[in-house]
Amino acid sequence: MLTSKERAELRAQANALETTLMVGKDGVTESVIAQAEAQLTARELIKGKVLESAFMSPREVSDAICEATGADGVSVIGTKFVIYRFSEKCQEERNATGRAKRKPTPVSKKDPVRKGIRARRAAEKKVREQRNEYFRQQAIEKSIERSREKQLHGEE
Repeated sequence: MLTSKERAELRAQANALETTLMVGKDGVTESVIAQAEAQLTARELIKGKVLESAFMSPREVSDAICEATGADGVSVIGTKFVIYRFSEKCQEERNATGRAKRKPTPVSKKDPVRKGIRARRAAEKKVREQRNEYFRQQAIEKSIERSREKQLHGEE
């Protein structure tokens, strides 16, 4: 499953792609799935088009191909759709050329919003602990007071 940022990046990459997969009036057949499978293995990202004579909508075609190939649908706009599936072959080529993909995105540790949230949570926790300690001490003092009263009433 793709995140929205990954999907946006793939949509941007797909703008420059040529349409390589055509679906006609026969719909999603075995040959279309085989062709999509081969293209996904070779490229990872493919753009397809559903011809006007087809009896299926582009969304239905995209979903059917994704289900058959194990790919993720990136976008469907008009009669065109974009599909993505990670390919080990492409990853090896990127590693060989030094353009490795799937690097974890660094999270800035100096995020002022998170810093403020952490500070407020720490302050709330400190107040809570102080309040709990106060009530704990009050309970102990009451208990000691009761035991002294019992001892005084017991002796008289």
